[in-house]
Amino acid sequence: MTCYEEILKMTREREPLVQCITNFVTVNDCANIILAAGGTPAMSHVKEEAAEAVQKADALVCNMGAIEDTEAMILAGKEANRLGIPVILDPVAAGGTSLRRTTAKQLLEEVHFAVIRGNASEIRSLAGENVTGRGVDVSALDAVTEEKLPEAVKTVELLARRLKSVIAVSGKTDIVSDGDRTVLIRNGCATMSRITGSGCMVTSLIGVFCGASPKRPFEAAAAGLAVMGIAGETAESLRLSKGTGNATFRNDLIDAVFNFTENQLTEEIKIEVYRE
Repeated sequence: MTCYEEILKMTREREPLVQCITNFVTVNDCANIILAAGGTPAMSHVKEEAAEAVQKADALVCNMGAIEDTEAMILAGKEANRLGIPVILDPVAAGGTSLRRTTAKQLLEEVHFAVIRGNASEIRSLAGENVTGRGVDVSALDAVTEEKLPEAVKTVELLARRLKSVIAVSGKTDIVSDGDRTVLIRNGCATMSRITGSGCMVTSLIGVFCGASPKRPFEAAAAGLAVMGIAGETAESLRLSKGTGNATFRNDLIDAVFNFTENQLTEEIKIEVYRE
């Protein structure tokens, strides 16, 4: 059994509780993807109970789509750090406005994140590079292509070392690095970008896998991206065969995570070791 299969198995055995502070657009999908993976979601986000609520959790997911709840993220994040509970950050549109640049900087200064998962524009912004992203979408100029892959990996690895966090970049080619080890994952499909919250959902998946295996954030991040990508491929096959659209695709995607098997992960994962 591979380490990725073990994480999937442990998630279903342990049913980790994941506290998510996320935005109103994707909160339902994030909760459902956690349930589909075998975990239990808690969507508490008010600052008055954030720190107390995280004491019962196995992982905390902070999503900057809920930028109005930054104080709650910091309170819960500090308490999670104190208790050794993994914290995962989704830096939604991190470089999009001065408010988001300031908030991202504040979060990184006050909370240690086990994993940070974003698109290429968001991760480049955290690394202090100029970005051209539009809203929550990655810019075509920032997107990871085969030509830009060495440069993108270098940025990710340097950021991982600086923050002592696992950095996960999702896109056509996913990159996961802890600064020493780096892998590329090439699962997924284009329709995943045509539904609301696919990025938020994959961050939540990483959260539930970290909750099941808190000492292995690198493997949990890679497993989350792989499971989401493979589930997307399954949903895309159904969409093409039935002639349905993006709303049905979203439901089929969540169903695919629910029905995911350990053997499926081994057989369908498209992973490449870039550095070990």
